[in-house]
Amino acid sequence: MSVMIAADTSRMWRRRSIAIVVLAWTAVSAGAQEPLSSPLQLHDGVHAASGTPLRQGSFRVYEDREAQSGRVLELDVVVLPALDKPGDSDPVFVFAGGPGQNVTSHVDHWAQHWMRQTRDIVLVSQRGTGGDNRLMCDLPGSDDNLQGYLEPIFSVTTFRECLDELRQRADLRHYSTPEAMDDIADLRAALGYEKINLYGGSYGSRAELVYMRRHPETVRCAILNSVAPLAFKNPLFHARAAQEALDRIFELNQAKAERRAVFGDLREKLRVVLERLERAPAEATVQHPVTGEPVKVHLSREAFAEALRVIMYYDHSDVARLILRAYQGDYGPFAQRGMMQSRALRNSLAFGMLLCVTCAEDVARIRPDEIERETRGTFLGDGRVRRQMEVCKFWPKSQLPADYGEPVRVAVPVLLLSGSLDPVTPPEWGAEAAQHLPLSTHVVAPGSHGVGGPCITEIMRAFLEHPARPLDTSCVEKLQPGPFRLPRAE
Repeated sequence: MSVMIAADTSRMWRRRSIAIVVLAWTAVSAGAQEPLSSPLQLHDGVHAASGTPLRQGSFRVYEDREAQSGRVLELDVVVLPALDKPGDSDPVFVFAGGPGQNVTSHVDHWAQHWMRQTRDIVLVSQRGTGGDNRLMCDLPGSDDNLQGYLEPIFSVTTFRECLDELRQRADLRHYSTPEAMDDIADLRAALGYEKINLYGGSYGSRAELVYMRRHPETVRCAILNSVAPLAFKNPLFHARAAQEALDRIFELNQAKAERRAVFGDLREKLRVVLERLERAPAEATVQHPVTGEPVKVHLSREAFAEALRVIMYYDHSDVARLILRAYQGDYGPFAQRGMMQSRALRNSLAFGMLLCVTCAEDVARIRPDEIERETRGTFLGDGRVRRQMEVCKFWPKSQLPADYGEPVRVAVPVLLLSGSLDPVTPPEWGAEAAQHLPLSTHVVAPGSHGVGGPCITEIMRAFLEHPARPLDTSCVEKLQPGPFRLPRAE
């Protein structure tokens, strides 16, 4: 690839303030038929909440990168210039989770992030997540149908209808992680950055790994939070990971006499709850998320299990209390939390894009004999895996590199962060990725999916400033999981 922009010119462009930026970029692969003219268009603006400057616009790429012709996608781009001037020349590119989340929708968070003090932060909507090519599906659940939020997502009927709609405006064979990471590399070149730093969590960590494998020479360092390496086949391991996280929560509650006195045997209580729901769904009253009015819903065993898994993503502190209330016959608090979590999830993810990634890159690699082994004895069971596999049978699949499932091995400084109570990407996956990365440090801290806090911030800050130096991670030893909410604290 060749980029027709001089290095000195790019540095000047990054530091000056102008009303409209249109960069002529002619990066085309060998044999390209129709090179895009001026694919990057940015204009200066101000972030309303923080009053800080930003540049935003779009980056145009071919949907079919190999052909370099046909449908053109416009990816949303936001550049948040470093607050210290002049800042460091190497920016932070942020990768979203999901897959299917649009990172540019989180501009408010990143506009005031500590990483921005000395570095530009670049947000770009991965193909299929935003811009003019967001691959959304009309899923069960709406503010007029709260019950739908408690129904399974992966329905063959739902996604056949979605596929019929998306096919009218997209070739779904071109929304893989490798193609998306090549878009990012092209944007890096168009912006004039020589080396970049990567940050991402969950699926975003997978995207980082794929980027590093394809473009290692452009990466200064990478931070992977809640690691999903290539060996992680989504959603095969969800049931086992969620069960192990729940078991650990039960153990932590049993370790304190005060909690034992309040909660008793939580494993037995959960068994009783699931047995009841197996016989018949429970009625519960939830508050409407907009009007606050009471709404009756029904909670099935499958809905309860999936909601429990998702609740543990970010808030392990309330799991014991919610199970206890359900055991006592009050399913309202659990249904409320499950409904709100599902509502947020379904509104934030482009599930068409999620399927484009997972059907080809994960589900296609799941062997039937693995399912029983990985779901046996878990509260979630095999329903989620089998439902998603049924949808993937007819979903279009991208062509992947022959080595796609192989571990990523690159000589790039990498910091991997894992939460000890993570119900989807537990520490074993961070360890699996780290063993193939010779310049990596793996930190396991108390927490759920996406660890954070002052200690983790200081570790990340030190790593980002000096990736090659040994890290002081001793503050992690002082961290404790919790606190856990007790019923009387309401």
